[in-house]
Amino acid sequence: MEWKSGSCLIKIVTGDITEIRVDAIVNAANNSLLGGGGVDGAIHRKAGPQLLGECRKIGGCPTGEARITGAYNLAADHIIHTVGPVYRGGHSGEEALLASAYRSSLELAEKNGVESLAFPAISAGVYGYPMNQAEETALITIRDFLKTGDRGLREIILVLFSRSYVPLYVEIADRLFEK
Repeated sequence: MEWKSGSCLIKIVTGDITEIRVDAIVNAANNSLLGGGGVDGAIHRKAGPQLLGECRKIGGCPTGEARITGAYNLAADHIIHTVGPVYRGGHSGEEALLASAYRSSLELAEKNGVESLAFPAISAGVYGYPMNQAEETALITIRDFLKTGDRGLREIILVLFSRSYVPLYVEIADRLFEK
């Protein structure tokens, strides 16, 4: 499934984000950046111990912001680590923080010359954000970012771990992007 936004191609795929060949993958990290469960743990395990060493030097990342590292043993060149919010019922600024996590990742990608970028579903796993709300926020933030001028990003891939979420993503993307 593919859509266009200006000169950028938006794709939805299922699979393992650690296997995606792009300039950078986004890691749904925790504030320490030292690894954890879910996507974060898988990325750290596959990238190898050098990633942990580089993350220790960074010293963490606030919720809604992003940091960039090398990708080491991954298929990508870089990892953009972003911290999404823990979902607390939707009344604690979660939507703004989630949008900021996506926007910060996109800005950092562009600043570092990234042309192809892969995102997991930030905050939608162990952080408990409802998938339909998380992906609406993600796709709106991506759309709005790409609308603000000629961007260097040429491909954004949304990587889903489970096929069961594909119809939801497609429904939202069909409303927001051109086929």
